[in-house]
Amino acid sequence: MAEAPITIEREIDPWPARVGPAEVTLKLTDTGGKPVSGARVKLEGDMAHPGMKPEFGDTREVGPGRYEGRLAFTMAGDWVMLVHVTLRGGQTVERQLDVKGVRAN
Repeated sequence: MAEAPITIEREIDPWPARVGPAEVTLKLTDTGGKPVSGARVKLEGDMAHPGMKPEFGDTREVGPGRYEGRLAFTMAGDWVMLVHVTLRGGQTVERQLDVKGVRAN
């Protein structure tokens, strides 16, 4: 099955990211730039090197195509944030977003 043609933009607060909890805002749009509403979006954070347990977070839709959630960065270094999206029609989309250089507090 072909992957749904959506775009995911992200914001992380605080930025640059630091060890500890972070607010993650995702904006989902279709190929025409229209917001993608009604999706279920889950976050997964993994260190770029093996051996660390992943961190998970849920999101909620706070506006058309705008989803907010929390994710904990438990260690300084490079992270990979996986965004797991289930669209209203049941189709799934997964994207990988790099979060480089998470700083120690």
